[in-house]
Amino acid sequence: MTDIRINIASKFYPAVGRAGQHLAISDLNLTLKANEFVCLLGPSGCGKTTLLNIVAGLDSDYNGEIFVGQRHLLPKIGYIFQNPRLLPWRTVRENIDLVLGDKHSTVVVDALLEVMQLTHFQHVYPERLSLGMSRRVAIIRAFAVDPDILLCFAGCANCATS
Repeated sequence: MTDIRINIASKFYPAVGRAGQHLAISDLNLTLKANEFVCLLGPSGCGKTTLLNIVAGLDSDYNGEIFVGQRHLLPKIGYIFQNPRLLPWRTVRENIDLVLGDKHSTVVVDALLEVMQLTHFQHVYPERLSLGMSRRVAIIRAFAVDPDILLCFAGCANCATS
């Protein structure tokens, strides 16, 4: 893992209910060191999720650059969304295998299922899981790709920093 530099000059969204644009992020320069743990805190609407989506490559409509080491490319991302986002027509195992594509490693998936105490639920569909179990599947899915960077979104229902 090498350093990741994030330079975002601006990110706009259409203004809701009026003409013009809403500035979501401006003049953001952030360097993430290898093996560094970073937590973004701020009030609702300040751009935390927007930033995570840009880093994850889910939003490319911004002015700026992301560098991994000296190269301009996106790192291999593991993303744990606030909601587990499991496909209801796929089993636990199939939801995990989906992110691996051809790079399927049964040994790695088996080990992650064991660590997260979900081995006996690997052939169950998401509707049969508790929310906590579904979140553990989402965590497995994020770690299964052996990410360079792990992005986690955790909202706070009882505070102003969701």
